Amino acid sequence: MTNALLTGYGLVESARWHDNRLWFASWGSGDIIAMTPDGTSEVATHVPTAPFQFCFDWLPDGRMVVMAGTEVLCDGSPYADVSGVAKGWNEIVVSPRGDVYVNGSDFDFLGGGPFIPGVIALVSPDGTVRQVADDIHFGNGMAVTPDGSTLIVAESFARRLSAFDILPDGSLANRRVWAEVPGGVDGISLAPDGTVWAASMRNCVRVREGGEVVETVDSDRFCFSCALGGDTLYVLAAQWPGVENLAEVWGTGQVQATLVG
Repeated sequence: MTNALLTGYGLVESARWHDNRLWFASWGSGDIIAMTPDGTSEVATHVPTAPFQFCFDWLPDGRMVVMAGTEVLCDGSPYADVSGVAKGWNEIVVSPRGDVYVNGSDFDFLGGGPFIPGVIALVSPDGTVRQVADDIHFGNGMAVTPDGSTLIVAESFARRLSAFDILPDGSLANRRVWAEVPGGVDGISLAPDGTVWAASMRNCVRVREGGEVVETVDSDRFCFSCALGGDTLYVLAAQWPGVENLAEVWGTGQVQATLVG
């Protein structure tokens, strides 16, 4: 079971382990928070253009990129406009060579509209934008393997992790099911041994390619994202009363942590 290090947030998303700190997005306040392992935290930056739904990662040169609305920002300045590919965007990840991948769709999840499969778009280092995958069933967390050869994406509505080969020009090919996750998948984090930690309803599971679950961490609330920092798994969790009762989420968001194998 996890222990709470920070409490009192709303929706907490986009867990990242970077420079020996946990970073996460505080939806509602528009803040990106950085936290040391002892629980000391600070507002690292503010994203005024998209306080509710945003995510972030870092380019190889250390600059932060933020997916905010339909625009990718780099250190707070415009980097790429992805509005021509989809209306809404959910997650971002950067490859070792600086390709930026974002996933999203035209599906009005909060508004209760009919489901529309999503896409993955590529923002190349020169700023060009193009779609590189489709038929994504509510894309959530993404990760790129350290060698830059594979992109893994969580498809929440399909309850699976899907993988793509990354081609030399950043395109995606050889789509395949990396693992079925019957409990569902949200945010993910790669482990050094090649397994994936996945937020999965009221727990986080570590799975191997093929679907074997090798470790499970339970939480007292819904897990939205997770990040591995050394031998500690940091879990972003909140009560989830459903879209129709979204206001009840505020104040229940936490950063939880536990030692893992």
